[in-house]
Amino acid sequence: MLEKIVIANRGEIALRILRACREMGIKTVAIHSEADRDLKHVRLADESVCIGPAASAASYLNIPAVLSAAEITDAVAIHPGYGFLSENADFADRVEKSGFIFIGPRAETIEIMGDKVSAIKAMKESGVPCVPGSDGIIDDDMVRNKRLANEIGYPVIIKATAGGGGRGMRVVRSEAELESSIALTQTEAKNAFGNGDVYLEKFLERPRHIEIQIIADTHGNVIHLCERDCSTQRRNQKVIEEAPAPGITPELREKIGAQCVAACKRISYRGAGTFEFLFQDDEFFFIEMNTRVQVEHPVTEMITGVDIVKEQLRIAAGEKLTYTQDDVSIWGHSIECRINAEDPENFMPSPGTITLYHPAGGPGIRMDTHIYEGYKVPPYYDSMIGKLIAHGENRDAALARMRNALSELVIEGIKTNIPLHIDMLTDQGFCEGGINIHYLEKKLGID
Repeated sequence: MLEKIVIANRGEIALRILRACREMGIKTVAIHSEADRDLKHVRLADESVCIGPAASAASYLNIPAVLSAAEITDAVAIHPGYGFLSENADFADRVEKSGFIFIGPRAETIEIMGDKVSAIKAMKESGVPCVPGSDGIIDDDMVRNKRLANEIGYPVIIKATAGGGGRGMRVVRSEAELESSIALTQTEAKNAFGNGDVYLEKFLERPRHIEIQIIADTHGNVIHLCERDCSTQRRNQKVIEEAPAPGITPELREKIGAQCVAACKRISYRGAGTFEFLFQDDEFFFIEMNTRVQVEHPVTEMITGVDIVKEQLRIAAGEKLTYTQDDVSIWGHSIECRINAEDPENFMPSPGTITLYHPAGGPGIRMDTHIYEGYKVPPYYDSMIGKLIAHGENRDAALARMRNALSELVIEGIKTNIPLHIDMLTDQGFCEGGINIHYLEKKLGID
């Protein structure tokens, strides 16, 4: 087993990784910015190293600083968590060339799956269903672009090949909008990602967002851990996730899961990963793959009993998967609410000091968070401060437990989106299950 690892992240995922390491007897090094000296995992780690000022570019995204921290502490591996450098192929490559183990896929895999055009090509070659599209990057040839869009059929969506987090995409409903929309998306993609390449896809009007969790070791073993429904979104950002997805039959689950497993074997995938799909009219359409642990991994852990982070660590140590596909079964239902430090009315970030914190409790309740009473939420990073997870023997039981948990959860001193979650957990459409990705925005009156 790995002797010591660097946790190259912050917040709740850093604490989640630290706890898994402690249970497995792995020593930890917490890297942190100057603004994050008081994070819980920094206080609990065996060692900690300040790698720079508050700005992410000078700390958590500073590759030489992260590698230096690993060197001076004699760590053997680096866990990137999610966000920051977790899907940076150059980082993964430099980690391993520096003699450390990258707890994630190989750099070449991250590069292929990080570019949406090459990812779609790889998935089509593996037999995974994809959204009809341009089958490659589009340029400034508007005659060709208009022909492609007409062949795909309006509405179409323009997407940045390097996009992520809901950025770098634009819906086009008529040929008259196409040229200006392409130019605008190319410019935005260049500014946001340093890469202005874009492509076209068919825009599905009422899809759900369904994803498949997989884990693969270095011995050719791959399993899928069923699906999650992440359709409750605002501005393409997930708000509530659940597993299993309402309305997905065992036959559909097994079919798409087997396709994802086959694709992983074809590309020699290593570690944890997630295939993301749009789902409409009982059909799955691949959109991208996240080559890391997901924010919403706890709902999968709750219904399968598989500790995904521990499996990542074992795989990085060269061990075989603890489970076979026959070992994976679903028990009950789980729902996760992302708790953000933001104004529930206008969604503006709400940094500040937490003056009172009372976590929810009771059977089937899990709170993944790094906050505590007196903790100062900084203004420099993502506004998510925790994840509230509820598990029950079925979806209705999980919903009831989540309603109770939300009513018990107290976070004062800052504003949070807890009122939004309370509203959604009593919304008729959400409670019936199977809402599409546009449902929440329509409810909120967002165009």
